[in-house]
Amino acid sequence: MLSYIAFIATIAGVYAMLALSLTVVWGQAGMVNLGLAGFFALGAYASALATTTARLPIALGMLIAVGVAAVAGVVVTRVTRSMRGDYLAIVSLGFAEMVRLAAINETRATRGSDGVSGIPGPLKAQLGEHFNLAYLVLTWGMVAVATWVVSRLDDAPFGRVLRAIRDDDAVAGAAGKPVLRFKVQAFAIAGALAGAGGALYAHFTSFIAPDVFTPLITIYIFLAATAGGHTRPAGALLGAVLVIA
Repeated sequence: MLSYIAFIATIAGVYAMLALSLTVVWGQAGMVNLGLAGFFALGAYASALATTTARLPIALGMLIAVGVAAVAGVVVTRVTRSMRGDYLAIVSLGFAEMVRLAAINETRATRGSDGVSGIPGPLKAQLGEHFNLAYLVLTWGMVAVATWVVSRLDDAPFGRVLRAIRDDDAVAGAAGKPVLRFKVQAFAIAGALAGAGGALYAHFTSFIAPDVFTPLITIYIFLAATAGGHTRPAGALLGAVLVIA
């Protein structure tokens, strides 16, 4: 029973990481990102392939996942730099579907619809039946660090500029703020957080497949962010727990 509770609480932690990502890009910068599942998938596949195919250490695989998802965030922002509102939402949703379809059709790297199995978990063999509990601590430890970082950014001048862009990016630009640069940075940070969530999920479940990363994930995370308050990092944590409950 304890192992099952730890399993559910760990998934809540993964959702919390994704909700924090949405807090940065939507709550602080005002950009509607419906491609969250795409960044989640990129992080999961990057870390999974790094540790299974390339046989890299798990910690390095997770760092690669964060980097790949952050770079994807930069690319998406550059491509959609003139878009806002519904148009940005539609294009970001298309990005997520492109990632999922690429995972289905690329059978050599991602093994297509069969998915990637045998993804290693940290000290899984040594911990045995205590693995779920240990991974729960790891997941929420990473969530705590991410929450602290996002909170500090929110209170810093960086966060104040993002809120100004959210309210009216034309006014922010007229005030001399490099709007595009701040949007790129916000999307990169959000992508990195979602990628970290994907890596955590992959190494916890030891198996990923394209059908895991459907748009329904994005809907769940939007519900979590909305339930807890999408402009507050603490709200992301509360919302994730509420949705899982």
